[in-house]
Amino acid sequence: MESTDLIQELCTDISPCSENEMRLRIEEIERKMVASPDLVIFTPTVREYFAPGIYAREMSAPAGSYITGKIHKFENFNIVSKGSMEVLIDGKMELIKAPFAVVSPPGTKRIAHFLEDTVWTTMHGTHETDPVKIEAEFIAQDNAEYLAFKAKLVEIGG
Repeated sequence: MESTDLIQELCTDISPCSENEMRLRIEEIERKMVASPDLVIFTPTVREYFAPGIYAREMSAPAGSYITGKIHKFENFNIVSKGSMEVLIDGKMELIKAPFAVVSPPGTKRIAHFLEDTVWTTMHGTHETDPVKIEAEFIAQDNAEYLAFKAKLVEIGG
């Protein structure tokens, strides 16, 4: 089975659903992608930039590759400055072409298929400069961690 066919098969039963259910479905697709001998999993090339109050994480992905994104705890700003990709948005794969910018809401987790070599940058507002601390602050490792984070926010009135 071709890689594209496998992703399409994995994504066919994703339809509009709750944000929580979407993250759970994407996590299941992620597990199937890792287990598939037909997909080549790649580690993206990442560059990090810092300016006063801003952290930017630039990812370069080769044409033909696939990735599942991380769960972001807060809104974040995204720019696609080069290339094109299909990205899972609201239960369907949508075509995104550079130049493109969007603010992603908290809890977003995506699947992307890169059609061309692509550069995608995510920005967070922070004065922190340690990438490990930034990830701990802004990223949930899985849906359960995100839900616990969200519940704590409600608890403290955030």
